[in-house]
Amino acid sequence: MQKGRVKVWFWRVLLALVGLLAIALLGLWLFLRGSLARLDGIQAVAGLNATVSVARDALGVPLISGSDRRDVAYATGFVHAQDRFFQMDLLRRMAAGELAELFGPHAVALDKSHRLHRFRARAEKALQALAPADRQLLERYVAGVNDGLSGLAARPFEYALIGVAPRIWSAADSLLVIWAMYFDLQGGQEPRELARGWLKEHSSADQLAFLLPQSTQWDAPLDADKVAAPDAAIPATAPDWWTKPRAKDALKVATAEFLDRPFLDPSFLDSVGSNNWALAGSRSKDGVAIVSDDMHLGIQLPNTWYREALQFREAGATLRIVGVTLPGAPVVVVGSNGHVAWGFTNSYGDYLDLIEVVADADKPGLVRTPGGWETPVAYEEMILVKGAPAEKLLVRETSLGPLRKVAGRSYAIHWVAHAAEAVNMNAKKLESAKTLADALAIAATMGIPAQNFVAGDDRGNIGWTIAGPLPRRAQTGLAATFPLTADDPAASWQGWLTPAEYPQVRNPDNGQLSTANSRQLMGASADLLGDGGFDLGARGHQVRDDLTALGAKTDVNGAYGVTLDDRAIFLSDWRNRAIAALDAGTVAQHPQRAQFLQLLKSGWTGHASVNSAAYRITRGFMYALYDLLFDGANGELAKLDDNASMAAATSRWPVVLARLLDGRPPAWLPPQYASWQAVQVAAIDRVIADLTKDGKTLASATWGERNTAAIVHPIGSAMPLLRRWLAVPADMLPGDSNMPRVAGRNFGQSERMTVSPGKEEEGIFNMPGGQSGHPLSPFFLAGHEAWVTGQATPLLPGAEKHTLTFVK
Repeated sequence: MQKGRVKVWFWRVLLALVGLLAIALLGLWLFLRGSLARLDGIQAVAGLNATVSVARDALGVPLISGSDRRDVAYATGFVHAQDRFFQMDLLRRMAAGELAELFGPHAVALDKSHRLHRFRARAEKALQALAPADRQLLERYVAGVNDGLSGLAARPFEYALIGVAPRIWSAADSLLVIWAMYFDLQGGQEPRELARGWLKEHSSADQLAFLLPQSTQWDAPLDADKVAAPDAAIPATAPDWWTKPRAKDALKVATAEFLDRPFLDPSFLDSVGSNNWALAGSRSKDGVAIVSDDMHLGIQLPNTWYREALQFREAGATLRIVGVTLPGAPVVVVGSNGHVAWGFTNSYGDYLDLIEVVADADKPGLVRTPGGWETPVAYEEMILVKGAPAEKLLVRETSLGPLRKVAGRSYAIHWVAHAAEAVNMNAKKLESAKTLADALAIAATMGIPAQNFVAGDDRGNIGWTIAGPLPRRAQTGLAATFPLTADDPAASWQGWLTPAEYPQVRNPDNGQLSTANSRQLMGASADLLGDGGFDLGARGHQVRDDLTALGAKTDVNGAYGVTLDDRAIFLSDWRNRAIAALDAGTVAQHPQRAQFLQLLKSGWTGHASVNSAAYRITRGFMYALYDLLFDGANGELAKLDDNASMAAATSRWPVVLARLLDGRPPAWLPPQYASWQAVQVAAIDRVIADLTKDGKTLASATWGERNTAAIVHPIGSAMPLLRRWLAVPADMLPGDSNMPRVAGRNFGQSERMTVSPGKEEEGIFNMPGGQSGHPLSPFFLAGHEAWVTGQATPLLPGAEKHTLTFVK
């Protein structure tokens, strides 16, 4: 009897616990669903001028229609907040140095590095300088954001998981979103200058000219009649640091880590990206320009961009703009308006200087700048830290910018991003541009990180210029790419270039324009931009040749196809070098070297294809040589900045290595090797050792096995148990750097758009993630598979599936 009562009690308790668990899971499910966006219905909104609707298609892409642009901005803010508020929050906090408030002490170091620039204070000041119409548009967008956030039945799921309440949006936050892109697109210029400064101090002039070439045979400038500067001679002697190994106590860089580190790693700044091009009407089948753009960025879930089509009345006409927006801002970033289509790539001009400032014991509290002796202004910044006391950061700011100490020296960070001209709302003007000339004129006034702006119009015209502020330097050229002193002429900026002074290229004779982060110009206008870390140029070279190969007449599909070109043209010479190094004597008695050679000969597809082991080992061979030959320098550079390296100093390092291997100068041969062939064999052996660890074979080490998508929501990275629900499938991705189809595990083509203005219904678009940042949304990964396969899907939203209407 006693046992029976115990048994009954046990089952009752068990059933109760199961019931409680079921209720808890149901509650969690309902809570999570409560933070899903509202897709249908009618909602009354104070402050509207007229009705505005949000019609979404099967992928969740909205067509936002209204009679007033401010009403459309409100609806844009609403959908941004409901689908992407956490992403928006991260962007503003990244720019302002406020991430520790969400993530605790682990984010303090990053916050301090960003808070140094005091962008929140700058945003509040910039807000007051906006034109009244821009301010009103922004305020209506902000109202939409905050109504969208408060309109969720539950706070966005991310905040429930980290235990923090979301903070409402402000107009200044929308400007901070632009500054977040400054960090993304120009944040590598500080370590670049530090690395180049060290090299200058530890190399002779002829050695420096060889190690840091200003151009190479891979450049494909837009002023095509200009040719690359001749190669500097290989000096008769190498620098003292050349043969010194990395100190044992320095940060270790092992080949294994090198070959398999994430593609987007700021210490390897050759992994830059973005392509765009335009074909003139003379090259298209219907006489209308074709514009294509694929911006390469670090990829997370949700994706950087949010797709939209906007439709509204302006000056008596109905405008329709289709493209991508950046959550946090109310304007279309890249797109087409029926008359003009446009796209961006990062320009990598020289937009930041490190200027060494010195103190004098006889002038306490003062530092010497190009303008004379001055007293830095001190600001005490308070960094709020989740779960820990707030931390104070003292920022000392000069007329040039904030001060940073590096290796016992103080530098003023003179950065375009600090200027009042750095941010504005002028990108909105592109919505109503009627001609290419209109678009080029607008681009030169835009307050964004300076970009290559390529556009085309419905009349067949195409053009290139820079969008974003350009400083007027007292002295340009090579001198400005190293840290400067107060006495250097290059340390002075004399205001800003006027739009009339911006370089432009319009309607070239060959009917095509393209940019890919590499050197744009070789003529005198190049000095207006400087070199802030141009890409090697192989990718741009291949894009240019692909466009030429399209022939006299092509269409949108033909232009889109260039986006997917994964041919390994650049690496083919490196394959030939590896084959030449593995002669019969080297391979004898070394079966793994023999297999390496066999794979190079028989397994080479000529592409960065997922099934190619030959591509992966060729790539590994080049990078292992970088590791071997620049190891000592990289050890010293890492002491200056975590991201300082030879790759940061110059993306042209593969050309430098190639010249050494092909020229075989005795003075540059490291003493531990008997010949330059021995250096190459050592690199091959390092690749073999890395790829065959754990019993794997070289043949199984395919590029796809290495280049597998690792695109995940930030919460999935912070909470690995949730990763499976917050990540894309582990797709093997074709493509790599130095070819048009840039693809890495978490870096690559954040969107692909190809369109002829006025023929948007024929336009093509895809992107790696869906519209929603919520894993329970049907739009979370909608469209991802098309991005993986390169399927050409429509640019315009499809048939209406959901409609949300806002009324007065």
